[in-house]
Amino acid sequence: MRTSIIALALVSVVGSSAAFAQVAPSAVTVSPSDAMGSNLVGLDIHNAANEDVGEIEDVVLDSGMKVKGLVLSVGGFIGVGSKYVVVDPSAVSITYDANAKEWKAMMSATKDQLTAIPEFKYEGKFDD
Repeated sequence: MRTSIIALALVSVVGSSAAFAQVAPSAVTVSPSDAMGSNLVGLDIHNAANEDVGEIEDVVLDSGMKVKGLVLSVGGFIGVGSKYVVVDPSAVSITYDANAKEWKAMMSATKDQLTAIPEFKYEGKFDD
């Protein structure tokens, strides 16, 4: 009986250590066309009429750590009366103007279209 318990404990330890085996991460090459999340947060978004329609507040990652959405602050004036909405990242075109040395964000939506999107609230695990 004691041998069985020791054998079971040994299998348990060996099996669990395989699950926690350390694997070296692979390197990722960052290309000149890539952007960092820190470049996006705080970026004003303009539409084709050059109207300021919102600001990127956050980046949403899915469980696979891929960008799933952009949290935008829309509506209001100087942050008062504004709300958060989440849009598909493909709705926003983000470019870097090398001459001006600044990031630019454009989308085809109007302020009214963005404020019509259901509000996102930082609640639960998303509440800081």
